[in-house]
Amino acid sequence: MELINLAIESIFIKNILLAYFLGMCSYLAQSKKVESATGLGLAVIFVLTISAPLNWVIKNYLLAKGALGWTHVEALANLDLSFLTFICFIAVIASLVQIVEMVIDRFFPALYSTLGIFLPLITVNCAILGASLFMDQREYSLP
Repeated sequence: MELINLAIESIFIKNILLAYFLGMCSYLAQSKKVESATGLGLAVIFVLTISAPLNWVIKNYLLAKGALGWTHVEALANLDLSFLTFICFIAVIASLVQIVEMVIDRFFPALYSTLGIFLPLITVNCAILGASLFMDQREYSLP
């Protein structure tokens, strides 16, 4: 029963698209054809699933104040690089989208041509950046 409640809450109540209206452009643009919508949806899910934890690691182990203490270099121990957060988040997302684009082009050329310009636009999908920023702002942590 707990899993059903969790699924309903995740899908309908705390869904980043339906609750926060982030990622509407991709959703509306590709919702006409099931095949292209599924392909774009899977690409967005992959990028979102990898980018949020990776951005958390980068923020907490490289950018936060004192995060570079693990290097045991005194000059880096109190360095605060948090001003680079947005740039790093976007760079990670853009890199993952580029990888997804190359994989889809190589293994699914029909889907690649169907998605067209919407595939590289995953980089600026506000849902993906929003998830990383929500994670940072709400101070979520990995177990």
